[in-house]
Amino acid sequence: MTADIEREVARLGELSNAGFAIACHIRFNRPDFLFQTYRRDWIDRYSDEGLVMHDPIVRWGFANEGWIRWAELDDPPGGVLERARAYDMKHGIALGHLWGGSRSVGGFARSDRDFTDAEAGAVANAMDALHRITLQAGRISPAVHAELRAMSIGYVHGASV
Repeated sequence: MTADIEREVARLGELSNAGFAIACHIRFNRPDFLFQTYRRDWIDRYSDEGLVMHDPIVRWGFANEGWIRWAELDDPPGGVLERARAYDMKHGIALGHLWGGSRSVGGFARSDRDFTDAEAGAVANAMDALHRITLQAGRISPAVHAELRAMSIGYVHGASV
């Protein structure tokens, strides 16, 4: 399981040069798994200011399936995506995924250019793979849980990160 997760996370990292955040299997407003590779200063600001409540990526991902470019999302002046640009997240895509009765949401960023349609499709495929791999979260052993924590992957359903 961890090798499969590592492979998909590495693939997403290659495609998203300014980082990504994925909340897998969101239940009761918190995910079972949280993958974050955005800059630490952005993650801290996002968390400290409670920006998840205003994030158009999250809003779109809960209401839709598939992907959309950030430029197409409704982000008011001074909004989350505008603020993210100061942290080298200038272009991106949002993904919403529902499979197996579970929803996952992700945001993926580039600093240099927009994602091509082919790259967006590859991101969607990798996120689908992560969603399916981690759907078995309730059945992971303590050893796998420890490996995931060592990989800095937050397994938050039923355990602290």
